Amino acid sequence: MSLDSGSINRKRQRNDRWARYVITGFGGLVLLTLVILITHLISQALPLAYIPSLQQIATYKVDANERIINTGDVLNGQPLLVQKNDCRLGLKVLNDNTLSSANQYIRPCDHELITQSIMGENYIVDVSGNAQVRVLPVRAFGVTNDVTQEPKANELAAMILSNFITFSLPQDKWNERTGWKIALSTKWAVVAIEQNNDIFVRWVNRKRPTEVIDKTFKNVSRYTLLPGSQNILLEINNSVYFNRLMDTGNVLYPVTDDIFSGDGASMPLSFPLAKHRTFFIANRKGDEVQRWVLNQSDNGLVFSPTYSLRLMQNERVVDIAEHASMNLVAMLTSKHRILLVNRVSGEVVKSEKITVNPQTIIWYGDKLFGSTASSLTVWQGNDLSGSTTWSSLFSPQHYEGYEDDDTVWQTTSASDFQEAKFSLTPLLIGSIKASLLALLIAIPVAIGAAIYTAFFAKGKLRSTIKPAIELLEAIPSVLIGFIAAIWLSPKAEQFLFSFAFFLVVIPFVLIVVALVQRPFAQWLPKRIRHGAELLFAIGGALLLGYVSVQYAPSIIGSLLGIDSFTLLAAESDSPIGKTTIVVALALGVAISPSIYSLAEDAIYGVPNDLKNASFALGATRPQTLVHVVLHVAFPGIIAAVMLGFGRAFGETMIVLMVTGNTPISSWGLIEGLRALTANLAIELPEAEVSSAHYQILFFTACILFMFTFVVNTLAELTRQRIKGRSYYG
Repeated sequence: MSLDSGSINRKRQRNDRWARYVITGFGGLVLLTLVILITHLISQALPLAYIPSLQQIATYKVDANERIINTGDVLNGQPLLVQKNDCRLGLKVLNDNTLSSANQYIRPCDHELITQSIMGENYIVDVSGNAQVRVLPVRAFGVTNDVTQEPKANELAAMILSNFITFSLPQDKWNERTGWKIALSTKWAVVAIEQNNDIFVRWVNRKRPTEVIDKTFKNVSRYTLLPGSQNILLEINNSVYFNRLMDTGNVLYPVTDDIFSGDGASMPLSFPLAKHRTFFIANRKGDEVQRWVLNQSDNGLVFSPTYSLRLMQNERVVDIAEHASMNLVAMLTSKHRILLVNRVSGEVVKSEKITVNPQTIIWYGDKLFGSTASSLTVWQGNDLSGSTTWSSLFSPQHYEGYEDDDTVWQTTSASDFQEAKFSLTPLLIGSIKASLLALLIAIPVAIGAAIYTAFFAKGKLRSTIKPAIELLEAIPSVLIGFIAAIWLSPKAEQFLFSFAFFLVVIPFVLIVVALVQRPFAQWLPKRIRHGAELLFAIGGALLLGYVSVQYAPSIIGSLLGIDSFTLLAAESDSPIGKTTIVVALALGVAISPSIYSLAEDAIYGVPNDLKNASFALGATRPQTLVHVVLHVAFPGIIAAVMLGFGRAFGETMIVLMVTGNTPISSWGLIEGLRALTANLAIELPEAEVSSAHYQILFFTACILFMFTFVVNTLAELTRQRIKGRSYYG
């Protein structure tokens, strides 16, 4: 018998040991999965904290009889354009790490041949002796080893598809020119013909070349053409002005700022960015650079200054290049430095010393190309998303098209060279605003229901109501969001004011019901007397709801002399059905069962001995509730509220479906919002992997995780601290 007992014990111990191993292993896998998820979140967002840098990777030379006039992305097959000594433009491509000749563009020597770049695409501008202008995209010529004067048939078709245009200039003005310039945008080509201190300007619509606008300006010392924004920057009599294409005649708007003060008769150097809605301009000494952006004002779109950058003594800006997909500009200076600058906030994130002395720079992808007349140098940009700064993420910035500094999230533009707006402030405000207002709706409902079922209701009634309410927690949030979007949002326009009236008045109605229900309950049969208070409360709420919908808007509106809903609609920039109040209603319904379940367990779990002791001392049920039950259950109630807040903050589907998903930095209750979670669901599938946008989205995911972790930790610490005070204080 003892042998059998020993065998059974050994078998039991072996089974227990294996069970312990298995359970420990699965527990370890859960912790490992959590660590992997957290590590992945941090690793994807961490490049934002790196400092960007430039690494020289290659240098290429051209022949002695050639001069570089336009840089191409030679590493990816785009040709480099050179000026030859015999009235030819040459296209050179990279072949076996050496620049070799491809096609050539040959014209008579009385032609003017120059090149232009617009958002990464290069063009040849050919002006004949009789003032006929041809604008041809370089890619229309292809890159073959055949020397040709004209594109082939298929290449000509490519040119036409690429907005190849031709137009004429006034013959007399062209023949008497002392200089000339041309600039291109996606819509306009603008040519300025200089005649001493006067300039003649012709605007030509590239989509409709017959649309031509001519202007003439007198006493112009220097000028900059900005066709992307349909402006010209002019210096006239030592003052700086700009003229807009849309203005009739030669209306001039003064550009005044301290940066233009000082001696000198020439306008500071200006460096327009690709779309000509932003330009940098250096002061007369060249040691300070200021950013100007196109703003909306009472006079329409005008330029205004934003921030300034100070350089070292005797240092000046040579060239400025912007990155196509990041808020990053590179500033080349005369001190052999390249400054990497956040174009929105103006913060210099890195100063890179270089060994060469290029005259121009341009970004192609993450590579920076710098050229002199005879050489081309390429730098690899590393960790360029590190140009994103805390200021650009959280502080108000002056964006293109905005009159004042603002916090804006707008990243969905499909075009390159677009100023991205990465402010997280509207998203944080949206999440916090929706969560707090949802708590204001959920706490009275959930805690009130928990107090009733745990303290006042009889056991049989509690066993019916509690499971029914907890069952609501199993309803998917997407279903609540669907109902709110399909039914509640359209009804909000009609019933939002009524519901606000209902929320304000319902506490007073319930107090009145509580006072009158007891005398009426005495007349009811004893079998249904207990629980009758619930019927009275429901009846009072239904009656108030009917009055709120049918009579409250008209009565209140007539007393105030306004249409209440019209007033709300006029004050809101968002549709009434997509405002914070509607979101909070749906979100409050979603989190109420969670808060109710934990709070009800905490209240019901208060020992009966404490309640009976209170009753024995002569306390009434309300007194016992307030001074004993809620005091003891308070830690659990706090934990329930914190849990509800965490769920509301992390909710995705409801805020995604019910809100208008408008990132607005406003705490107004009748404004729209976009939450952090909804923003992740909307933009993460479309974000380019490893881009700054992609990494910022993962940074917002880290914010969500950290916020939830901190809230839950504080809730547990608060619960433990209050629990100790409740038992021993």
